Amino acid sequence: MTRAAPKISFEFFPPKTLDASFRLWETARALAPLAPDFVSVTYGAGGTTRQLTHEAVTTINRQFGLNVAAHLTCVEATREETMKIVKDYADAGITEIVALRGDAPKGAERFTPHPEGFANAIELIEAIADRGDMTIRVGAYPEPHPDSPSTDADVAWLKRKIDAGATSAITQFFFDAETFFRFRDKCAAAGIEAPIIPGILPIQGWAGARRFAQSCGTSIPQWAEDAFAAAIRDGGDRERLLATAICAELCDKLIEGGIDRLHFYTLNRPEMTRDVCAALGIQPQRELEAVA
Repeated sequence: MTRAAPKISFEFFPPKTLDASFRLWETARALAPLAPDFVSVTYGAGGTTRQLTHEAVTTINRQFGLNVAAHLTCVEATREETMKIVKDYADAGITEIVALRGDAPKGAERFTPHPEGFANAIELIEAIADRGDMTIRVGAYPEPHPDSPSTDADVAWLKRKIDAGATSAITQFFFDAETFFRFRDKCAAAGIEAPIIPGILPIQGWAGARRFAQSCGTSIPQWAEDAFAAAIRDGGDRERLLATAICAELCDKLIEGGIDRLHFYTLNRPEMTRDVCAALGIQPQRELEAVA
């Protein structure tokens, strides 16, 4: 019996330089033929970053015909400013938002709400849901969020976000499939019926992946430390080949466990994501027809 290929989606981040712009467009061009269910574009605090995200979202939607989910946070903005961004997206034909509380601004230890802003993701979700014209996705954490006391607390918070109007969740990345399955089962036991999409990080470089994991609370298994240390020591393409194999194996285990959707954190580098998709039997579905 042939196994059905999962739905896939990709995350990009907005470029801050001309070279980074070219890399984003080439990444979108390389991955668009795989016909993702949607792609998302990240978002940070500050007016410049917000504008870069808006430009990236609308350009990818217009030029590549992709369904784009724009990240939106509560950081350093009033309610009026935040909802103006939602309206601008709607006016541009964008119909999906990834609604997040957001991390603390650079230099701050903890998130502090703007005096006239949304206090948390739930307030943001409720305001967007009240418009009635947006599909809302949210974040989820298979291992405790840095500001959370436990996974059980994260599950309860996710349930509140779904009840507030979100229709699906995308998880933080993880190294072991069992980490996701345990979280999925806890969510089901809590009455969460919305799809929970595992977030997959193709490891472009072990040093960067370790820093990322430490910053977001993802536990690093000893087998990964040992395997990458050996691959880096051996040199050549060993690190890249190992990373591709580990990512493909993780995805395969998730699919075998009943997962039918995967969300790839591409870091605006398409090669490994494309290779992993190929290993999973996901082939280009359409010719890329960029719209002028």
